[in-house]
Amino acid sequence: MKKIKYIIIGAVILLTASCKKFLEEEPTNFITPESSLSSVKVARAFANACYQNLQGAMLGGQPSSYGGNTWNLMEFMTGKSNSDLGQTNFTLFQNLSYNATSFYVDTWWQNLYKGIGACNQAIEQIPGINAPGLTDEAKTNLLAEAHTLRAFYYFFLVRMYGAVPNVTKVPRSVDGLNLPRTPAKAIYDSIIIPDLLLAEQSTLGWNNTTGYVSMSVVKSILADVYLTYAGAAINGGDAAYTESAKRSKEVIDNGGYTLFPEYKNMIDPANKNKGEFIFQVQYAASVPSTNPLTPLTIPNYSGISKYSDEYGSVYPTPQFIASFPAGDKRVQERQFFYSSYPSAKSPGTVVTFKGPYIYKWFDSVAVVNTVKSDLNYTLYRLADVYLMYAEASNRAEGAPNSNAIAYVNAIRQRAKLAPIGALSQDAFEKEVWLQRYFELCFENKMWFDMLRTRKVHNDVTGNWDDFIGHTTVFNATFTEKQLLFPVPKQETDVNPNLLPNNPGF
Repeated sequence: MKKIKYIIIGAVILLTASCKKFLEEEPTNFITPESSLSSVKVARAFANACYQNLQGAMLGGQPSSYGGNTWNLMEFMTGKSNSDLGQTNFTLFQNLSYNATSFYVDTWWQNLYKGIGACNQAIEQIPGINAPGLTDEAKTNLLAEAHTLRAFYYFFLVRMYGAVPNVTKVPRSVDGLNLPRTPAKAIYDSIIIPDLLLAEQSTLGWNNTTGYVSMSVVKSILADVYLTYAGAAINGGDAAYTESAKRSKEVIDNGGYTLFPEYKNMIDPANKNKGEFIFQVQYAASVPSTNPLTPLTIPNYSGISKYSDEYGSVYPTPQFIASFPAGDKRVQERQFFYSSYPSAKSPGTVVTFKGPYIYKWFDSVAVVNTVKSDLNYTLYRLADVYLMYAEASNRAEGAPNSNAIAYVNAIRQRAKLAPIGALSQDAFEKEVWLQRYFELCFENKMWFDMLRTRKVHNDVTGNWDDFIGHTTVFNATFTEKQLLFPVPKQETDVNPNLLPNNPGF
């Protein structure tokens, strides 16, 4: 039994090094049963393992789907995107006919729980590691990283599936695997929020330019969690809005982050983990697992890149593009979108696409030369935090304060839009929601905003429709069924305690 335990630990350590180092360094040896597990490196390795599934969960590929990626799911669901690839099964999500065996649904579940398992392992093992140089403070901070990431994985699970199994310990037997589902609110109250509050008491540095969890990351996730908790389906109310506003304001006030002056700064690999970026999934061009969103969002068979596969996996609907206000810089050429690019096959000619495609992950070096994107994938950036503060403080205080208005205007100013003035609580809230749609589009934020606000911006009418009853441009209508994804059938097949499934499935 002990030997098996060490083998498992060795596998974990071999898969990880540091957020950056595990991408760039090759392991040189194995941990054997005789190896000492009492070292600073081992403690660090347990914490590093918690990061390993960020790539798989956020941008995990579908082995049976050409051009499929977990990221696609939340963009297909909004009704504001299309795809060039039938192999991605995007039509199942456009016409809302997906089920418990559909692509993506199971991949999200598996990778999120793999991440939770690594976090549980770190939380159990790190306290018992005694080594020269490993202080109690260092242990506390490593545990803070693990708790933060466990909360983050669970945050996705409850928003996607609602009630999910409460797994906070490493299973010691097969019997410990078939757990029932725990209501989402209980997961928030017993895991997500306590984990983040515990991490908040650590002495983690304010920011970290290598990609590790920092105190600003903890507070940004807390701001998001409380904002979501305040809305549907938990309906935590004003107290949660107040807590959200408090955390986002701390991120803003403590400094270390600034809005990039130009949108192109977001697709410059030199800016990874700095500037506007608070927390990112780490990628490096020097290793095989480069950011997949660069080829995924190149127009299909356009011939503008060195990639053998140009997927056109996700691109915006014309109605969404048309919903941006006149003069908005974000829809100008090669800002958030692009509609033409020089041909890689016929020098001197320009390929014009059938419509705008996503430019947010256009790594020019990878496209024209290396086919290895060096861009990170952003989970939180300052613009997101500005808008979280604006929305939460407006709700908590009953009206927008001067800071909230200033933060929205900073985002509008970068987009070359005129500033807003005094607005009612309702009008300001809708302005914030709209800016979240425009600013954070195709960053896997919009679907979750729709769920917590129970509102959808109608790109054709300009109105805010109720979520239930909203009809997309693909003539599909959201019902209660769309509030949660189904628990994957492959999970319910092996664990009947997960049944009944969510409504409609």
